[in-house]
Amino acid sequence: MPYLVLPFPAFDPVIVSIGPFAIRWYALAYIGGILLGWLYARALIRTGQLWGGKPPLTLLDLDDFVLWVTLGIILGGRLGYVLFYNPAHFAAHPLEIVQLWKGGMSFHGGFLGCVAAVALFGCKRKIPILSLGDLTCAAGPIGIFLGRLANFINGELWGRASDVPWAMVFPGGGPLPRHPSQLYEAALEGLLLFIILGLLVRRGGLQRPGLVIGAFALCYGVARMISEFFREPDAQLGFLWGGLTMGMLLSIPLMLFGIILIAMALKRKPRKA
Repeated sequence: MPYLVLPFPAFDPVIVSIGPFAIRWYALAYIGGILLGWLYARALIRTGQLWGGKPPLTLLDLDDFVLWVTLGIILGGRLGYVLFYNPAHFAAHPLEIVQLWKGGMSFHGGFLGCVAAVALFGCKRKIPILSLGDLTCAAGPIGIFLGRLANFINGELWGRASDVPWAMVFPGGGPLPRHPSQLYEAALEGLLLFIILGLLVRRGGLQRPGLVIGAFALCYGVARMISEFFREPDAQLGFLWGGLTMGMLLSIPLMLFGIILIAMALKRKPRKA
């Protein structure tokens, strides 16, 4: 092992277990992300000047929406992983699709699930879909940040082999030291994205429906593309067309979607009460 390689912290992915039931860091990351995102979204709704007047939804609307978006994240994330990353395996073992405790979630699938939840709930409650989506995306990086930290704790989704001083040997990742790419993603896709969107919100981003969604999609796509240069491709897929990974390929349409939404939002007049 190279002299400067850092030891991987010996985290237990299970926080506490009672009989057959176990609470894992990954599940806690989802719960914490949804809870903190809900609290942050409530604070944004309470701040009327951010919306240019009366917010387009109430706190009660948000409370009811939490269940919808949670289902969207879980169902979309799981189906995205099944379809994008390992369709052959799940076609042969369909019962494993519902075994979420074994891992396997896709951000891009989760994003599509959120889009569906926003559209359905917005139509049901007659809430502007773009404004509801802006609020959801503004809070989204909180969950992404916690989820990437959970990936690191679990010792999964490790990076490519490297000789940088902070490289680590991950359990299950072979003898080579690797980039702790989960931490890179937590910083770029979570913390940095949250700061960018927070600044945009405070400069009137919520007054132009669709602008925050577009910025989220574009900035996440760029952050994911950068992170993928350090992340080891999924073993069952490897490198795809032109040396790109699945994460890169899925981020391209996401970024294009973001650019289109930003252009459309900037053409609209700012929302007024």
